[in-house]
Amino acid sequence: MRRANFTFYRTILLFLLVFGFGCSQSKQAKELKVLQFNIWQEGTVVENGYPAILDEVIRLNADLIALSEVRNYGDISLAGRLVKDLKERGYTFYSQRSQDTGVLSRYPIVKQEALFPVKNDQGSVTKAIIDVDGTEIVFYSAHLDYRHCSLYLPRGYDGSTWEKLDAIVTDTAVIAEYNLKSMRDEAIRAVIEDAEKEQRNGRLAILGGDFNEPSHLDWTEATKDLFDHQGVVMEWHNTKALERAGFKDAYREMYPNPVTHPGFTFPADNPLVDIRKLAWSPDADDRDRIDFIFYKPDPKITLKSATIVGPEGSIERNQRVPERTEDPIVAPQGIWPTDHKAVLATFELN
Repeated sequence: MRRANFTFYRTILLFLLVFGFGCSQSKQAKELKVLQFNIWQEGTVVENGYPAILDEVIRLNADLIALSEVRNYGDISLAGRLVKDLKERGYTFYSQRSQDTGVLSRYPIVKQEALFPVKNDQGSVTKAIIDVDGTEIVFYSAHLDYRHCSLYLPRGYDGSTWEKLDAIVTDTAVIAEYNLKSMRDEAIRAVIEDAEKEQRNGRLAILGGDFNEPSHLDWTEATKDLFDHQGVVMEWHNTKALERAGFKDAYREMYPNPVTHPGFTFPADNPLVDIRKLAWSPDADDRDRIDFIFYKPDPKITLKSATIVGPEGSIERNQRVPERTEDPIVAPQGIWPTDHKAVLATFELN
């Protein structure tokens, strides 16, 4: 009798191991790829730039894409064009009309709104709730105000007109005051407040954006004499605010050293574009990481990898230069449609 019971329980245990635990493991292995992609006026600046956007979305196998510089030229919805043209290539995506920022998703969009609507071209945030096979994600696509761009002050340029200054600015109080004249902090505050509410509702929160502002994790003691930081160690407001609110910077989580892995995303060396359109401060090294993917930690989501996508070179002092960093860079196979590099992060949903 005891032997029969032993055999019975052993059979049950084997069943659970093979079928029960096996199913649990397969659910844990769900991969989610998130792409931050500044598409530079919908790809219109680069010849054949728009088809190249489609090429990159497909090649990178991205699931959630945060788009910057949505324009809807000719009053034609970019969202509609993308969905239609991707479908013609055999890929199903979802998108809803938006302005300045947009969301493209492999998964159904439950609801979308302009969380921070664009006004006077001072940036925007589009919010979408997306159902990823039963897991709801609140996904924010941000393109922050490009004026009062303080990263140019230590480099000797005005951050709104990009005219050369009489002298560089290294006083962090002055840099911070100028920085807060933009609308970037208002947009990020809206994201932080909304994400806290959505997280209480059980949703995962992910933010992708072109911030037009660097990270406090990049302007450190270790980098103060690099990249024309001119000795400045800067607590950049918006990345610091996100950190205080519990958000994690995906790229810096994977590569915490800003010396070996600066992760520059702008200005990218697009070989098809006249360098005069790429160099905003031609006498300076203004390479910086201004495109980000942030996420709110949660037991249901794990960051697996992060990489930069785009040309391997950058623009430095009005010259096209190859990068000699240790950053992982996925180079385009064909036309690159923009003057930014993109950021790709891979998560695992548990």
